[in-house]
Amino acid sequence: MEIISVTPRGYCQGVVRAIRIARRTAEEHPGQPITMLGMIVHNRYVVEECERLGIRCVEDSRLTRRELLSRIPEGIVIITAHGASDDVFAEARARGLTVVDATCPDVERTHELVREHVRTGDVIYLGKHRHPEAEGTVGISPRVHLVSTVEEIQKLNGLSDILITSQTTLSILDTEKLLKACLERWPDAVVSPEICNAIRIRQEAVLKLKDTDVLIVVGDPHSNNSHQLAEIGLSAGIPHAYLIENADQLEESMIRNASRVAVTSGSSTPNELTQAVIDRLHACAHTAQ
Repeated sequence: MEIISVTPRGYCQGVVRAIRIARRTAEEHPGQPITMLGMIVHNRYVVEECERLGIRCVEDSRLTRRELLSRIPEGIVIITAHGASDDVFAEARARGLTVVDATCPDVERTHELVREHVRTGDVIYLGKHRHPEAEGTVGISPRVHLVSTVEEIQKLNGLSDILITSQTTLSILDTEKLLKACLERWPDAVVSPEICNAIRIRQEAVLKLKDTDVLIVVGDPHSNNSHQLAEIGLSAGIPHAYLIENADQLEESMIRNASRVAVTSGSSTPNELTQAVIDRLHACAHTAQ
């Protein structure tokens, strides 16, 4: 069995920056209550590391970031790498909380683009419903319209001076499909897709895989970009793609009779978790000889 380690892997710069901000906040404010407003990044191992530093996490997929604020009575609140709407920042400060902003610079760049454009026109935002990054961007203005499907695009009406942009963790294949549907209706729209470059490179690397029987994606089940890698693998013709959190979730049935297995990881996955999966695969290959 041949094992392909797909590069790049490990943290993207936005994740590295968010983790550094969380660590520095804990070091500079010992004894103070510090709370993450949601998962700092979508990986539970990173969240657990922050909790060991004394940083509490409030998370509930049924609630918005603004609703989660009610669970933080005092102290410091860390805005996650996914960002938050302007209303969330304003309400946190109004309630006397100290706000530490760990928003990914790529997400912040999208926010600035959207803030500028809604002064004069509408924004069609390609993204995932209930995802915190999409929630934060859509919350900027009523003129930001979130769409996840072609059907939702067809239902939009009354828009003018249109900008089309996207969630930074969206699949390049989904983006192309949705963008095509938008431009068929509004050919004069301005297009500025904002898929994170680190995520784009990972997705393109998966699309380039040849003669691969199985794709293993190491990532958290909450991680949209990890799910996208598995879906892209299947779209590229790889017969089997699995999302696992760690080496313990690697099952023999996943790789049975496979001649070529590729391993990649989400942009918020600690590199040691991916390496442990690769090591386990090598051990399985050696045993099978």
